[in-house]
Amino acid sequence: MHNSLRRQRNRIDLFSQFFPGIRYGYWEREARGLKLLKQWLSPEQFAQYDAKSYFEVTGCHSGTRYRISHGTSMNIHELDGAGGPCVGWCFVPKGHLVAGDIMLAQKIALETDERGALAVANRFPVSTGRRNMPFHPAAP
Repeated sequence: MHNSLRRQRNRIDLFSQFFPGIRYGYWEREARGLKLLKQWLSPEQFAQYDAKSYFEVTGCHSGTRYRISHGTSMNIHELDGAGGPCVGWCFVPKGHLVAGDIMLAQKIALETDERGALAVANRFPVSTGRRNMPFHPAAP
């Protein structure tokens, strides 16, 4: 039995090497991060996040709309004029932060230094769901 407990402890230690902070209050930090994020959201953003687990922000330089989905990476989508995603952006602050803290940093970065945020971001394609739809050009 003693050896079994020792192996279990080693398994937890190994797990925490890959996921720092899981052993020591991860869920409490996650809750605090989300609470802080929600305090910074406008009433409209809060309603969006509460209903759909994302909120939209406006870039301070271009006026472009971005959708920040709940997550820690690859969770920002630039929106086209119709409100659909057209390109994805990935940037995160350094350190082992919970989702709420990361989304808050992304929100502040896009609303106060959009160019700086996008300069360090990785761009990625997004699926529009239109891949198999026939193309119908607009009538002249």
